[in-house]
Amino acid sequence: MVPHKDFASREAFDAELMARIDVHAPALVVLAGFMRILTPGFVQHYAGRLINIHPSLLPAFTGLNTHQRAIDAGCTVAGATVHQVTAELDHGATLAQAVVPVLPGDTAQSLAARVLTQEHLIYPRAVRGFFERGG
Repeated sequence: MVPHKDFASREAFDAELMARIDVHAPALVVLAGFMRILTPGFVQHYAGRLINIHPSLLPAFTGLNTHQRAIDAGCTVAGATVHQVTAELDHGATLAQAVVPVLPGDTAQSLAARVLTQEHLIYPRAVRGFFERGG
């Protein structure tokens, strides 16, 4: 674990994180629940082999509070997206998506629970697909 609060800057944190990751020479870096914006240098360092999962049907609802925003917008469906990470927040090529209905009476929490179930299904599939395509 690399506590970000131990570093004076985002760049210093990302540099230490890269050093620890690079020891393992990963073919793929998989983010899940990371909830930090990475520096452009970090993203560039792992370009093409850095993926994330986001709890919306991107490009809709980038950023935070996705479930409440979908409900407030009157969406009939919501979901999750596995995507390649780019320097632009919650953009990059879509690798997989899952759709769930937004039900009458849904709260952000109830919708989040249904989306999370689908996240657990599509993320491993997207990782497997990355390697089946040869990276």
